[in-house]
Amino acid sequence: MIRTPVILASQSPRRKTLLEWAEVSFKVEVVPTDESFDPNMEAERIPIHIAKAKACAVKNKMLASNEQVNHIFFLAADTVVVLDKEIINKPANRTEAIEILQKLSGRKHRVITGVVIMLNEVEVAFSETTHVHFHPLTKAQIEYYIDHYQPFDKAGAYAIQEWIGVIGIASITGDFYNVMGLPISRVVQELTTLDQKVV
Repeated sequence: MIRTPVILASQSPRRKTLLEWAEVSFKVEVVPTDESFDPNMEAERIPIHIAKAKACAVKNKMLASNEQVNHIFFLAADTVVVLDKEIINKPANRTEAIEILQKLSGRKHRVITGVVIMLNEVEVAFSETTHVHFHPLTKAQIEYYIDHYQPFDKAGAYAIQEWIGVIGIASITGDFYNVMGLPISRVVQELTTLDQKVV
């Protein structure tokens, strides 16, 4: 078990669920963060860049409040969907969500989650990539999913564990939980390794 306290710098309910499933004790602290990035940045670096900004924002807020930040894990993650070379962001509205799922229909895309873990002066950063292949989706299926599940807070306008994933995904290559928003087995491995080094 991980002894060092963990702060999750994310309000994602999927990430919270995955940590709970892994029986990692944690608390959530979120600070609004600028999630912009250089458009020339390679896709694998983008979610790491954003995750680091999230972790730093929480750590800096605690420092500014004279709170203890030593011997605490600051864990943050961000997920992007990449179709060919296009970054697919969260949809702003129903129309955008329909357009995104129509683009993904019948095609393969990459889901990349970047993770940053900070402990004292140590920082571990990595990204995990999962390849997802959708069956062709009808407009009726896409509209049903969007109207019933409201996937507006999700990169790529879908959640693999919801109805659209159950009926629409032909195959995945890589970590299933990475598509949910956190490559949880690797996260636990990294936390455990660092935790064992803490005196």
